[in-house]
Amino acid sequence: MSSDELAYLSASDLVERYRRKALSPVEVTEAVLARIEKHDGAVNAFVLTDRARALADARASEARWAKGAPAGLVDGVPTTIKDLVLAKGWPMRGGSLITSPEPVQEDAPITARLREQGAVLIGKTTTPEFGWKGVTDSPLTGVTRNPWDTSRTPGGSSGGAAVAAALGMGALHVGSDGGGSIRIPAAFTGIFGHKPSFGRVARYPNSAYGTLSHAGPMTRTVTDAALMLTVISRPDARDWFSLPFDDVDYRDGLEDGVAGLRIAFSPALGYAEVNPEIAALVASAVKVFEKLGAKVERAEPGFDDPADIFRPHWYAGAAYSARKYTEAQQKLLDPGLREIIDQGRTLSLIDYMDAVDKRAALGMRMKAFHETYDLLLTPTMPIPAFDAGMELPPASDEERWMSWTPFSYPFNLTQQPAATVPCGFTKAGLPAGLQIVGRMHDDRTVLRAARAFERERPFEMPRAPRVTHKG
Repeated sequence: MSSDELAYLSASDLVERYRRKALSPVEVTEAVLARIEKHDGAVNAFVLTDRARALADARASEARWAKGAPAGLVDGVPTTIKDLVLAKGWPMRGGSLITSPEPVQEDAPITARLREQGAVLIGKTTTPEFGWKGVTDSPLTGVTRNPWDTSRTPGGSSGGAAVAAALGMGALHVGSDGGGSIRIPAAFTGIFGHKPSFGRVARYPNSAYGTLSHAGPMTRTVTDAALMLTVISRPDARDWFSLPFDDVDYRDGLEDGVAGLRIAFSPALGYAEVNPEIAALVASAVKVFEKLGAKVERAEPGFDDPADIFRPHWYAGAAYSARKYTEAQQKLLDPGLREIIDQGRTLSLIDYMDAVDKRAALGMRMKAFHETYDLLLTPTMPIPAFDAGMELPPASDEERWMSWTPFSYPFNLTQQPAATVPCGFTKAGLPAGLQIVGRMHDDRTVLRAARAFERERPFEMPRAPRVTHKG
């Protein structure tokens, strides 16, 4: 196998080859590091890479496999951590000029679970400042670019993770999602992303955006996401929101298909405007589920655009997190982030509690909807990826990033599991995504449906960035 072929092997395939002693974690880690060295200059997916530490961990993994005593399910698998997540020994910069460059002294729960199970941590991936928007550029790291067309954004806020996954720069990637931050970049870059049910993956420290924020896997295959979720859903006492540990292996039943499932398809959720190319690709993807024996029908959940519910939660979270910044520090923040902080400060407690009540009503509506339907299908994004370095698409008269992400943030408000699968390409060669939303706590059915679709429509990945930008 060439170095590039090694880098694109799935985590599941790697572990099986390690078990058979057909492959070494060291050669795989070297292949991934070579991909990063070769291609990251064009896309800017990494805040840092730690070659020495990654190779040391790979050698330790190689020794464990030689003894037939792996540390866990992902021993030796190259993995990245989003730079909003603590990883002991590395800084946590969060895309900001005001954070400390000193290494942190503890792992977040998700990092700890991966490390315990033998993952080889390669480095940290880029994010907009404190994850505040749906694209990936920041005062600290600059602009991250889409591998399918480097003049376009990969989306955000887990944009670096999505780009790294698509380009074979690691097999497993940690993302976080407070309003679409796993699903937006996964859709724009053509990978698989899963936002688990709230509480399924422990978080620490708490996100500034509170109970909107989830953490989950970003991978090139559904099976790898199921493997990763099995690892990262193990408990951690630092998150008092976390669900009781149920010791589920999310790969069990993954191949069971969708025959007999009751699936609703909403092409616009009743309020969104969708690019015609995206709409056609999603409609074609929905037919796959009918072919596989699911009972699919057009149905609307029946709620209006909940942006006015989402904004008070998001803006208040930003304002609350900024309370500890000095005036001098705040001047260094992304101007857009400063604007939403200022808007958050104008919210009253009555405004916030009104949004809380409306959020509860939205959650109740979706619970009732899922008494009839096992799954809901929608587009993930209504548009293909647009210009890199911009918060909004060209000619947009909207104020903030929520205006072009109408399918993502509703399901942060309701806390349901939601995944995105790549479902084709526009004429310009940009990926489109199909969103699969499940009832609360039913991540297994979401993953099972995604896997059924993947078998019928295998995902494509770019072998190198298509460099179209200048400078």
